[in-house]
Amino acid sequence: MTLSVLQFIRRGQTVTLHDVPPERTLLEVLREDLGCTGTKEGCAEGDCGACTVVIGEAVAAPEGEQLRYSAINSCIRLAHSVQGLALWTVEDLTRDPLIARAAPTDIHPAQSAMVSCHGSQCGFCTPGFVMSLFGMYQNRVCQGQAISREQAQHDLSGNLCRCTGYRPILDAAQQMADLPRAQVDEAALLAQLKKLPAPPLEGADYLAPRTLAELLQARADHPQAQIVAGGTDVGLWVTKQFREFGKVLDVTRVAELRAIDASGEQLVIGAAATLTQAFAALQALWPQLDEFAARFAGLPVRNAGTLGGNVANGSPIGDSMPLLIALGAQVVLASLRGERHLAIEDFYTGYRKNQLAADEVLVRIEVPKPRAGQLLRAYKVSKRTDDDISAVCLAIQLTLLDGQVQTASIGVGGVAATPVRARATEAVLAGAPWNETSVAQAADTLRHEFQPLSDMRASGEYRRALLAHLLERYWLESTGSGSVLATLTPLAQAAAVQKAPV
Repeated sequence: MTLSVLQFIRRGQTVTLHDVPPERTLLEVLREDLGCTGTKEGCAEGDCGACTVVIGEAVAAPEGEQLRYSAINSCIRLAHSVQGLALWTVEDLTRDPLIARAAPTDIHPAQSAMVSCHGSQCGFCTPGFVMSLFGMYQNRVCQGQAISREQAQHDLSGNLCRCTGYRPILDAAQQMADLPRAQVDEAALLAQLKKLPAPPLEGADYLAPRTLAELLQARADHPQAQIVAGGTDVGLWVTKQFREFGKVLDVTRVAELRAIDASGEQLVIGAAATLTQAFAALQALWPQLDEFAARFAGLPVRNAGTLGGNVANGSPIGDSMPLLIALGAQVVLASLRGERHLAIEDFYTGYRKNQLAADEVLVRIEVPKPRAGQLLRAYKVSKRTDDDISAVCLAIQLTLLDGQVQTASIGVGGVAATPVRARATEAVLAGAPWNETSVAQAADTLRHEFQPLSDMRASGEYRRALLAHLLERYWLESTGSGSVLATLTPLAQAAAVQKAPV
C-alpha cells in the first residue's frame, strides 16, 4: 500500500503531511499530527459540533473564480478530502496572515462577539461555535448581509451547548457585523491554492479523480475501493467501527458530479453536489421544503454530505429518499459500459444494498419539475427538532384536477429495511375524489401497508398510526383546514396532531 501525501493551505502556508492512511480523520490529523488541540472531539459522529472547522475551496463564478467557505465536522471528515483546499481552525483566526484585522492585536469578530456577549461557559463547545460563526461571517457579513436571528439559528444548527442556553451565542452572531471588519485576502489565497498539485490518479491509496472519465476508469480498475461521497456516514465507520480501507475512491472532486442544472424539463443534481446545494436547488422549485431541508441535519453535515452519498447509502431512515420517491426521481448509474436509469425506489435491493455493479457509480439524480395541480408535502417526525434522525419520514405528492386525484406518489422512510413507495395507498387514491371519505380509506391502507419495527425512536404501532395521521394532516392542509407546515417536530407535538379532527 502506498500512503498518500496530503497538502492544504493553513495560515498562508502549504501544509504537507506524508504517509497519511486513507481512513485517518481530519480531526486526528489536526490534534495528533499538527498539535491543534483547540479543535475538540465531543461525539465523534458529527452531532455536537465541537470539532467544527472551516474549509475554503476555489469555485467558478460568473464574476470569476472565488472562494466558497464551508463549516464542516472534522471528526467524521477523512483527512485526504481537504487536499488542495484552505483550512481554518480556531487557533488560526488570529494567526493567519491572510486575515487582515483593524489592528494586529485584535481577535476575530467571531471571537470578540462571543466574549462580549458572554457566549462561553465551560468552553468545550466554544471552538466549534466560533468556527461556525467564522463561516457565517465569511458567507454573510463579508457579503454585506445582516444576520437575522433565524439565519443565526440556521447556521448554528450543527452546534450543541449544554451551558449557555444559546441566547448569548445568537446575540454574538448578530453582533459580529457591528465590529471592525476582518477580511481574508482571497486573491492571495486563491493564488496559493492554484499551486497545490492535484491528487494522483494511480499508485496511491486515496484516489480523487477530477473528471467523470477518470472516475469511471478508476472505478473499473479498483472495484473493491471504498467509495466516499462526503464521508458523513463513512466517517462513522471509522470512528465507531474502527474500519480500515485498503483504497478509497473519493467522487467529490469530479466536476460533472458537482453540477446542478435546472434549465431543462428536469432538475438534474450531480451525485457529488452537497446536501446544502442540492436542497437549495429543490427549494427553489418547491419553497415549501424550506423547513424540511433545514431539519435534514446540522449545517456542517449538510455542507459535507452529498445527495448522491445519501441516496447510495440507502439508510431506511434517511430523509432525502422518501422525498425523491414522492417527486418521481430517477438515479443514473454509469460505468465504462454506459449509463442506465432506475426509479429511485427500484434502486434498493435490501438493507443498505442497491443495484450498483462493481464497476458502476451513481452520477446524478434527475427530478421532474413541478406541474400544474401538483401538491407536495414532506413530514419529518423525530424526538428533537434539530439534528436528529427520523422516526418516520413521509413525503406525498398528488396531482389534483377538479377535486379528483389524478396521480399519487408517496415515499416513506423508517418503516421498512429500505426507503419505500406506498404503492397500495397510491392505488387507493388514484382516481378517487379528494374528500374525507377517500382520505380515511387511504389512511387506513397506509396504516397497514408496512410492518415497521419497534426501536429506541418509536414503536412499530406508533409509526403505523403516525403514517395514517400524517396523511390526514396532509388532507387538512391541502383544504385549508390545518396549518400548512413542511415538517412535524418532536413526538410530543406529533401526538397532538394525531388528535386533530378530520
